[in-house]
Amino acid sequence: MLIPHDTRFALDTVVDLVNTTPESEQDDRLADVAALYEFVQRHNVSDVGELGPRDLKAVHGVRAQFAAVFAAPDSRGAADLINGLVAGAGTTPRLTDHDGYDWHVHYFAPGASIADHLAADCGMALAFIVVAGEQERLRRCEAPDCGRAFVDLSRNRSRRYCDSRTCGNRLHVAAYRARRKEAAG
Repeated sequence: MLIPHDTRFALDTVVDLVNTTPESEQDDRLADVAALYEFVQRHNVSDVGELGPRDLKAVHGVRAQFAAVFAAPDSRGAADLINGLVAGAGTTPRLTDHDGYDWHVHYFAPGASIADHLAADCGMALAFIVVAGEQERLRRCEAPDCGRAFVDLSRNRSRRYCDSRTCGNRLHVAAYRARRKEAAG
């Protein structure tokens, strides 16, 4: 699946945003305005001005809607949620070539709030996945104690864990030890 760089960045951003929820971690990793600033910097979100408590509350609302997209049972449900997010953000597609990247599309309006910025750009990235008939790539980790969101970009859509080095390896080691214990009697 060929994904342009801007769409890939937006997918990474939406996954990280969804995974800031208390359900996916012990604590809310987006609990205050300082954490929101860190999130914006970590993901190089452009055209963001001053952030305040209202922005944080709005981003929490967008985050919940994105989490619902990952939980949608089918593409129709995902599309309805994405349409609501993108429409609510008042998208204004425009071509841009910043930070050394070739032309790509930003969907947020100039001066948009951080919540509208995320809803528009990340919503359109998720729309790209649904339009490509790949909604099943929006997944949650199958490790019983995890549940983090991820986008399965493997060639054969076989990824089961958010991180094969942690969740996947931990489960494989546990299964191996259980087999050894059972064989030992």
